[in-house]
Order: sequence, then structure tokens, then C-alpha cells
Amino acid sequence: MKNDARFDSVFRPGLFDDQVILVTGGGSGIGRCIAHELASLGATTILAARREEPLQYVVDEIREAGGRAEYLLLNIRDQEAVDAAVAQLVETQGRLDGLVNCAGGQFPSHAGELKPKGWSAVIDTNLNGTWWVSQAAYQHAFREQGHGSIVNIVADVWVGAPGLVHMGAARAGVMNITITLAAEWASEGVRVNAVAPGPILSSGLATYPQEIQQMTLDKVRTTPPSRLGTESEVSAAVTFLLSPAAAYVSGEVMKVDGATSVYKGHMVPVGNHDGTPSWDGFHLGAKLGGLYAKAAKDEQEQSGE
Repeated sequence: MKNDARFDSVFRPGLFDDQVILVTGGGSGIGRCIAHELASLGATTILAARREEPLQYVVDEIREAGGRAEYLLLNIRDQEAVDAAVAQLVETQGRLDGLVNCAGGQFPSHAGELKPKGWSAVIDTNLNGTWWVSQAAYQHAFREQGHGSIVNIVADVWVGAPGLVHMGAARAGVMNITITLAAEWASEGVRVNAVAPGPILSSGLATYPQEIQQMTLDKVRTTPPSRLGTESEVSAAVTFLLSPAAAYVSGEVMKVDGATSVYKGHMVPVGNHDGTPSWDGFHLGAKLGGLYAKAAKDEQEQSGE
């Protein structure tokens, strides 16, 4: 494996010298990109995930580019394993300055057909896992050090998440964890923020069925940027939030989506329907002519009035 170039970061070299930053989900996708950027800026980057092969691959990439990286095998759903792993990390490294909760996963499913096992798997990973790692970092490092920074990777769930109800519930929960911890741990020097990527050109896209991938591309073309975002654009936001420049930023959910979240509808179309009959009990309600009169008549017919 040959890697001739370092990460081309917009931030100054040495920004994170002597710091240790844990990146869950660092073996692939956005997490891999974040790990590379942080290491290129001087951090000792600790990658955590369940599978050893991709972790070792990314660690080798970072080292070949001149960075410092280690990895640990970790199932973030297992609270006891998380606690022990973070405690060992802090003992070995002597500190932990930052945490990026990037591990997660989901699969498309109609909400009415979602099995309990599938629901629990996504909640346990995306919500509970984020919490277990954050709590362990606080208990074993941040509280005693009097400083620390957490960045949680969430998602665009502002208009719901049809086809991904489990993911939407978990990510919304993480957003609230972000806000809550930002307030509760502030007096101990801990900042907590989140980054919500829009549609990003990442290996994570390839895990979805071809139909979902095509719908995503088609929808993106109708939004202002008319393109997918890059992993580097997400990583830059994470890097900023971990940096001293964000010293006065906490409890923030930063969107990295090219304004797609304020422009688009759902990625998975839900379709129109006539299952919402109107109700108007106001005897002096507005009586408008023209197009409005026709619309009112159509509504009455649909309602069977």
C-alpha cells in the first residue's frame, strides 16, 4: 500500500500536537477521513470499531503519511466493554482530549415492517453507543482533566426520516444528549457539539440498495448545491469544533449540507394521499372565490360532505 500525500487540511499544522483524540467508526467513511485530518494536524488518533481489518488499514495509512494512530476493537453497544476500553486508553496514553462519536449504522425499512431486533440494533448503536462512549470519556478523562471536547455525528432529521425511523429517533436523541451535556458538563470545561452531514459522497452510501442511492442522487440535483458533499467538508467542521477557535461554541448542531435541509423534502418519497379530510366548524369562516372556491369544493368532495 502506498500513500504519498498527507491530508490537505485548511487548518494550521500542529494544531492538535500532544493531544489524544478518540474517533469511533474510524475504520471507514467519514470517520476515516476525520481520523486522517486530525492525525495530519498532530493528534494521536485512536480509532475504534468492531472489525480489526479496516482499523489496521487506516492506522497504516495514517502512519505512512507521517501521523500517529492506534486502534482498539470495540463494540460500543456493550457498556462494560466501552468503560474498560476507555479506561485502558487513558491509562496507556495518559490523557484524552477529544472524542468524535462517528460510529453508527442503519438500514432502510418501512416503519410498519420494522422488527424489534432491527429497531434495537440501531438504537443501541447510534444512541446508546454514543452515550456510553461519551460518559466513559467524561468519567475517565474529561472530569479529572478539567477539559475535553465531544463532537457527535448525527444526521438530517429535521423533516423526519421516512424509511429510517430507527435512525431518526436515535439521531434526534443524540442531538438532545449534545444540548444537555453541553449545559451539564460546561462547568468542568467540557464542550459538546454535533455535526449533521447532508448527503455525502462516502463509502456509507454504498451500503444502501441501488434504488436508494439513485433516489439520493436524483434528489440532490434538485437542491441548491446540486451535488453531494465531501467527507473533507464534514471533517473540517469537526476539526473546527474540536479546535481552540470553537472555545465559545457548545451545544451546537452544525449542519454541513449546502442548505439542502432547508430546501429539500424527504429523501424517500412518501407520496400524496386523500386520507386527511378537512374540518371547518367556523360558521363565519372566510369565503374566498376563484381558485380558493374550487379548492374548497374539491376538499368537500374528498371529505364526502
